[in-house]
Amino acid sequence: MESKKFPEDAFGDYLSANKEYVKEFKYSQLSGVASKGLAIVTCMDSRINPLSVGGMRSGDAKILRNAGARVTEDVLRTLVLATYLLGVNRILVMPHTQCRMAQGDEAEIHALIDDQYGVDTRSLEFRTVSDQVAALKTDVTRVRSYPLLRKGVTVGGAIYDVKTGAITPIDC
Repeated sequence: MESKKFPEDAFGDYLSANKEYVKEFKYSQLSGVASKGLAIVTCMDSRINPLSVGGMRSGDAKILRNAGARVTEDVLRTLVLATYLLGVNRILVMPHTQCRMAQGDEAEIHALIDDQYGVDTRSLEFRTVSDQVAALKTDVTRVRSYPLLRKGVTVGGAIYDVKTGAITPIDC
C-alpha cells in the first residue's frame, strides 16, 4: 500500500504553532502516571478544558473524550488500563450543558447527516441522550459495576456548565 504525502496545507497552522510550543516545552519530566490519580471522561466539545476546570496541569489527570462524554467499551478498556497501570484511583464522568448529543435523538442525528451530506450513518450508535442526568447516572453505574476495573476506585459524576465554568456534582 502506497503512503500518501502528509497534507501539510491542511495542518500548517497546527504544525507552525507546534514549532513555537517546542521552543518553550516544559513537560519532558512528566511520566505517564496521572499525578493526581484522576481520570476524567468528558465530551470532545472544544469549550471544555478538563484540566483547567479543576485547577490542574499537564500530567495531573488522564482525559478521555468522546461525543457526549459517554461510557463506551473503549472508555472502559482505557479506564481499566488507567486504574492498573497509570495511577488512576478516581474517575469523574463529566458531560456538559448545551451538548449536541443531548439536542436530538439518534434518528434525528442520522437523518440530519443523511439530508445534509447524503451519508447513511445508521450503522453507528451516536449515544444521544434526552435526559443528561439519567444518562450520567447510567454511565457512572456502568463504570462502578465494571468487573475488570481495579477495586477501590472512586467514581463520581458531574455536569460542566459551558456558560459559567461551574461543575455540578450529581448524586449517582
